[in-house]
Amino acid sequence: MKSIRIGAGLGFYGDNWEPVAASIERGGVQFIASDHLAELTLAILQKDRQRDPALGYARDVVPMLLKLWPLMRERGVRFVCNAGGLNPRGAAQAVLAAFQAKGWQAKVAVVSGDDVLPQLQSAEAGFDHLFTQESVAGVRERLVFANAYVGAKPIVDALDAGADIVITGRVADAALFLGPLVHGLGWTLAGATSEQDLNRLAQGLTVGHLLECSGQGSGGNFGSQGAWQAIPDLAHIGYPIAEVFEDGTALITKAPDTGGRINFDTVRQQLLYEVHNPHAYFSPDVVLDMGHITLHDEGFDRVRLTGARGSAPTDTLKVVAGFRDGFKAEVTWGFSWPDAWDKAQAAQATIRTLLKDKRIPHDELYVEYPGLNSAHGALAPLPKADALNQSNEIWTRLVLRTQDKAAADGFGRLFPWIGLSGPAYTCGFTGLHNTSELLGIWPTLIPREVVEQGVRVELLS
Repeated sequence: MKSIRIGAGLGFYGDNWEPVAASIERGGVQFIASDHLAELTLAILQKDRQRDPALGYARDVVPMLLKLWPLMRERGVRFVCNAGGLNPRGAAQAVLAAFQAKGWQAKVAVVSGDDVLPQLQSAEAGFDHLFTQESVAGVRERLVFANAYVGAKPIVDALDAGADIVITGRVADAALFLGPLVHGLGWTLAGATSEQDLNRLAQGLTVGHLLECSGQGSGGNFGSQGAWQAIPDLAHIGYPIAEVFEDGTALITKAPDTGGRINFDTVRQQLLYEVHNPHAYFSPDVVLDMGHITLHDEGFDRVRLTGARGSAPTDTLKVVAGFRDGFKAEVTWGFSWPDAWDKAQAAQATIRTLLKDKRIPHDELYVEYPGLNSAHGALAPLPKADALNQSNEIWTRLVLRTQDKAAADGFGRLFPWIGLSGPAYTCGFTGLHNTSELLGIWPTLIPREVVEQGVRVELLS
């Protein structure tokens, strides 16, 4: 039975690409699919684009491909990524310019059309917030980007056209993997209706979900108490690889002589990651029911995946939009023993008094204590004050959120004098001058046909 092997690339903008090289050199892969866009990455790229309109893409794609292309070219490995972000053509041009400087040639496909900002800005109705049902009218004038999660079809089209490298904007994470599987195995995608076709797509979607987070699919970030210590050699972790067969059966593994672990527990942890409803995991290409999935641990870093079931996708696509949401400034302030906790409380009260006295406009003063509750918030109850006062040191992070940039710029000036005139034994301040603009996220839905009629595949070389 025919099969292809596909390897995980990055799991986020700035991830480590050395394990990708190991998958290419020793993993026998024909494809690498690389996910550079975490949910909030478009906000980071928007700030880049505000500074320079030629940017707006994940800039790690250029040095990564300069490293990987010689390995890929030698072995015929093809590469799919969403590093294009808000500017996929700009990303492709940057890659080609870097290649030309090296005397290299490659066929680079650009997938565009996920930008739906004009639709959200001009619509008189619709595009309500996906969770709160608020009207988009309240943020419409402040919107700066809006991108739909596109499916696998344009990736299939680009690979069918002979692309060595496919660079997309905001596509669904798992679609990066499903595209090469449909292309390589000849599965039916557009108009799939039969149980066999939909189940194959569901298997492919599951493979994509298992591989989209790089090392987290092979033992990284493994949280099982008492078991995480047994994950070997994380310094040289191997990213997961899937060998997928024509019937959809998949074998999850990794390159030999790499660290990490592929077993039942590490795979099932990733399977349930970011899944709201395992019986209805929505994607642009298929709706996945995980309820019948079987993971068979074959040992030696090999887990067999079967049983995913699929149903037809919906007639809407998810959109992630961003809007200007004011500014923030933050200061971290530490106090040492004795009575470190009481000093931190007194200092916080002083700042609140100054904000009130000076009538500084702000929406919120957020306070947390690094080392005590900044990771888990209210889920991490604080010890009693008497115990905290015996701590060697207590650090307090104060974040001012405001619609007034001048208020954010001036926040740090409330602090320095307290070093000599406030509670004793200040350990120090950090971040007295670090105003940054906030971008709020607006999730919504858009009719599928509105987006798909504008999706384009362009082949550059």
